[in-house]
Amino acid sequence: MKNIFTYSSAIALGLALVAAPDADAQQFSKRKQYNSIGFSLNAMNYFGDVTPVTNFTSLRLGATRVGAGISITRRFYPRVSGRFGLSYGRISGDDALAANQNDPDARFRYNRNMSFRNDILEASAVAIIDLIENRNNYLKRPDFVPYVFAGVAGFYHNPKGLVGKNNLGLTEGEYIALADLRTEGQDSKYGQTQFSIPFGGGIRYRINRNFDASLEIGWRKTFTDYLDDVGGKYGDVSNGTPAQKYFGRDITRSISLRDGTFNEGTFPGFTAPGLAQRGDKGNKTDWYIVTGVTLNYILTPRIKNPKFR
Repeated sequence: MKNIFTYSSAIALGLALVAAPDADAQQFSKRKQYNSIGFSLNAMNYFGDVTPVTNFTSLRLGATRVGAGISITRRFYPRVSGRFGLSYGRISGDDALAANQNDPDARFRYNRNMSFRNDILEASAVAIIDLIENRNNYLKRPDFVPYVFAGVAGFYHNPKGLVGKNNLGLTEGEYIALADLRTEGQDSKYGQTQFSIPFGGGIRYRINRNFDASLEIGWRKTFTDYLDDVGGKYGDVSNGTPAQKYFGRDITRSISLRDGTFNEGTFPGFTAPGLAQRGDKGNKTDWYIVTGVTLNYILTPRIKNPKFR
């Protein structure tokens, strides 16, 4: 996972240096620069503790959710553009569907029975490096252009857990916001506003004079382990609210895991506060991935006529 990020960043940086203009030999006239606005339809996936395997390569296609975005792009040089974007979308996960109850390595997660969704609002700024340069204006741009990108992003997320069968009076089928519950006994809730490092690649196709379409895939390396509200060990929620007891799985109340009962003999110490692991201790950050189709409209640059006196 670290290697993927390191190599991708190195490639993007190297391409940026290669593409950077030389003040004398590679002058790119400002008259050839232009802006475009884009509208995206995205598919969002997630990597974390509530996936078939708790690592960067694992995802469940059935958990894919839809998102959308808007962006503005400025072409600065023959290969280099800058893009600012806003996007909104949802990720989700469900132990009942992701984990195999007959797999000794997965039945812990199956019986954990976590199900969540998380709506993410993201603002990003990335550098786009075209692998085919265009030294002319937008009218003579190539028909197909593969590209890579990398940058920074900030996002707000709000994980919510799905209530199943229970004996606590909670409504089955209801989604409850989890950050304030501190389900792992944290002293304070985890941050819901976070930074990430987006990177990836895509291909852009010229439709006509003013329109481009692109297909893009991008990974977001976050710095939080709580996109799914799962990260550490079970906390002591014996004196908590019904929602804390349900999502923190208070063993003293025999809270429903899947069918309204708890079998301590099968999973001894399954939710022992401070002892039993709730999340994957070897995976300290969650990721999300955005695959999108974007329609870009090029804002025709003004042609400045020379002034005569």
